[in-house]
Amino acid sequence: MNEKRAIQSSVKDESLIEKRRAQMIRGAVTLFKEKGFHRTTTREIAKAAGFSIGTLYEYIRTKEDVLYLVCDSIYDEVHSRLGAVDLKNGSVEVLVTALEHYYGLIDEMQDEFVVMYQESKSLPKDALEYVLKKEIEMVSLFERLLTECAERGQLNLTPKEIVLASHHLFVQGQMWAFRRWALRDFTIEEFISMQTKFLMQGMAGEKTTITGGY
Repeated sequence: MNEKRAIQSSVKDESLIEKRRAQMIRGAVTLFKEKGFHRTTTREIAKAAGFSIGTLYEYIRTKEDVLYLVCDSIYDEVHSRLGAVDLKNGSVEVLVTALEHYYGLIDEMQDEFVVMYQESKSLPKDALEYVLKKEIEMVSLFERLLTECAERGQLNLTPKEIVLASHHLFVQGQMWAFRRWALRDFTIEEFISMQTKFLMQGMAGEKTTITGGY
C-alpha cells in the first residue's frame, strides 16, 4: 500500500478533520466540474462546503490539497467496494462480481471520476505520483483475479494479455462517467451487463465457462 500524502491541519480531532474534508470534497467536485480547477477559488470551495474561508484553511493549506483529497477519496472508495468481494478465491464469477461493484461505484461517483481525470494534472508532482500509484494498485486487483481465472483454465489469456486486460477492465467502466451524456437510454444495470458480456467474451476464447447470463 502507498503511504498517504500528509496534509497539514491545525485541528487535532481526526473525526472532525474527516467530516470537514468530506464537505470540502463534495463542494469542490461540483465547482471543479462546472468551472475547472484553475477558475475555482478556495473561497468558493469554502462557501460550497458550508463554512468560512478561515475554517477551510484550518483543514488544508492549498487548493491543490483539496484536489488531492478528491482523487484520494475515489481510490479509498474503490478499495472499500472491492474489499467487499472475496478476492482470495479468483474465479470468473468473482471477477464478474468485482466488476459489478466497481462499475456501480463509478455510477455513484461520476462527477468525481470526471474531475480526477480532467484536473489531476494540476496536482503537485509528489501528489500526482501518489495518485498514479494508487491507480496501478487498483488495476492490480483485477490483474490478480484474471491471473487466477487463467490458471483455473476459465480464461484464455497469456501473462502479457492479462496485464493489458486488467487496464481494459478498469478503464472501460469509466466510460459510464465520461460518456454518460451519450448513453442516456441505458440504465446502469444494462451498462454493467453489456460491458461485462463484451469484456468477458473477449477474454474467454474457447475456454469460456461463464454462467449467469453472461
